[in-house]
Amino acid sequence: MKAVVITTPGGPEVLQLQEVEDPELKGDEVLIKVEATALNQAEILQRKGVYPPPPGSNPYLGLECSGTIEAVGKQVSHWQVGDKVCALLSGGGYAEKVAVPAGQVLLAPPGVSLQDAASFPEVSCTVWSTVFMMSRLSAGETFLVHGGSSGIGTFAIQIAKYLGAKVFVTAGSKEKLAFCKNLGADVCINYKTEDFVARVKEETGGKGVDVILDIIGAEYLQRNLDSLSFDGRLFVIGTMGGAVTEIDLRVVLSKRLTIQAAGLRYRSPENKAAIVREVENNVWPAIVAGKVKPVVYKYFPLSEAAEAHRLMESSQHIGKILLLP
Repeated sequence: MKAVVITTPGGPEVLQLQEVEDPELKGDEVLIKVEATALNQAEILQRKGVYPPPPGSNPYLGLECSGTIEAVGKQVSHWQVGDKVCALLSGGGYAEKVAVPAGQVLLAPPGVSLQDAASFPEVSCTVWSTVFMMSRLSAGETFLVHGGSSGIGTFAIQIAKYLGAKVFVTAGSKEKLAFCKNLGADVCINYKTEDFVARVKEETGGKGVDVILDIIGAEYLQRNLDSLSFDGRLFVIGTMGGAVTEIDLRVVLSKRLTIQAAGLRYRSPENKAAIVREVENNVWPAIVAGKVKPVVYKYFPLSEAAEAHRLMESSQHIGKILLLP
């Protein structure tokens, strides 16, 4: 089969489409003929050599895909050859075929093209596990997501609105903020021209928001804490603005704040399967009802993975970027 290979750690130009061995199918896995895969920030880091795949996992890029099941392992009973699916991967999506544990597979949602279904696994599992399972965002609460126009952001806006939260976003241009507004965001803040802490306080009568989902890390940590209400919950899923910082613990103590952080890729297959089932039960009905829609900015052939990476690193896109084998 063909797959995108990192020839050496570096810039987008190191990505090359090459002929490689087909994946070996284990007993608890299904083999998917890939229809599409979607880009994620983790793949940029892996390409640069700073975010290696978990030990024993597929060495190729790609943390999600959609496609058709081509074979099933001996221990798999609930999937059949020919099923149209999407899946959460620990690697291997940038290829024509990928083997994945059966528990990380979802039926492609009706009403969404099989290609566009590839835009959902990573964002839905990330947002559901962090914002809802662990930070317990509920109807009537306030929620701030940084990077509102990203794949994570565009999904988070829709699912949080669907479940009855008031949604705040930050983004860096009028166009991106307008797009977020159109998706349902209530308060849209340009982080380049506004102080998001001041705006959050102003919009909440001085209280702050209940939950924040953050991809920035160190650079925003103290400001995030200052933006939270009493009993507020901060969830950090990225360190685009650095990984090391100092905080004033008195803010955490006085407001009874919770700070959590997690990645999806290094979770165990059992943990991923539990999240996938939660997503199937709670998120899939919203997608089927048309309340949460795929947001895809551009499609590239797999052979143009380098160009797709350049677009992602430029931050000009809104939503997801897809690769098609």
